[in-house]
Amino acid sequence: MASTNYSVTNSPTMRKQKIQDFLFHKITFSFALFVLLVLVGIVVSLVYGALPAMKEFGFAFITTIEWDPINDKFGGMIAIVGTLVTSIIALLIAFPVSFGIALFLTEICPIWLKRPLGTAVELLAGVPSIIYGMWGLFVFAPFFSSYGQPLLANTLGKLPVIGQLFSGSMIGIGVLTAGIILGIMIIPFIASVMRDVFEIVPPVLKESAYGLGCTRWEVVRKIVLPYTKAGVIGGVMLGLGRALGETMAITFVIGNAHKLNWSLFAGGNSIASTLANEFAEAESELHIASLFLLGLILFVITFIVLASAKLLLLSMKKKEGVK
Repeated sequence: MASTNYSVTNSPTMRKQKIQDFLFHKITFSFALFVLLVLVGIVVSLVYGALPAMKEFGFAFITTIEWDPINDKFGGMIAIVGTLVTSIIALLIAFPVSFGIALFLTEICPIWLKRPLGTAVELLAGVPSIIYGMWGLFVFAPFFSSYGQPLLANTLGKLPVIGQLFSGSMIGIGVLTAGIILGIMIIPFIASVMRDVFEIVPPVLKESAYGLGCTRWEVVRKIVLPYTKAGVIGGVMLGLGRALGETMAITFVIGNAHKLNWSLFAGGNSIASTLANEFAEAESELHIASLFLLGLILFVITFIVLASAKLLLLSMKKKEGVK
């Protein structure tokens, strides 16, 4: 009996399977290691390129407004604020719209209309960002300056505290316009992820809730959202990551002005647009290093956002375990 087991385990077929498993393990491990090495390489190159600016300006780079390539005086506060503000505006616009789209496609939409609408959303996600930028500059900006900005100035602009955000010249391009264009861009990404995670909810759970007399909104709030909250947060973070790093669309419509202004109508700048506009023309070592430092700051911001989302999901899982 022992000899039979020995012959089976040492047969050519078993040895071949062991070699295949070994190779499969090493190949997949090398793929995962390659991703890690690329990430480390990006961080190291950014840090190395930013060292001159870090030595020259230190932490004050983050809090300095001045950006003067002629005199080699650089500060990243304007670009950092522009990146964060436009991304927040985009998320405030995209999240409720994406939620509504995903909810309609999964819970309300007729079967004959579900596939065409779903395909349209996916196609929008594949539109190049430069197309959004051109559309924003030549179509949306004139319309927004003629109708949208006057409406906001005459309504929200009259309020005592937030009125400053909706004041100033109405030329169509600026921080608010950039945020709206970004919001339109990330809607398809968030909506697609939300739709996919909403569809994995077991039908028996929803049917049971409807059988107990729950309304459609109660089913969504008490069944669908708790079951899919991890996927929803993941989709939102995907859209936010796209908004933080967007370059061409922002460059077209943000105004590319190194100025800090309370008005959302005014022109501004973002980290990505600053890099796109100035990297090819940067001459001094300090100028190039400052651009590298902006890139490193953008990387850190993105990492903090993704890490915060991960920690949020972990805390939610722990609370569910306690319950």
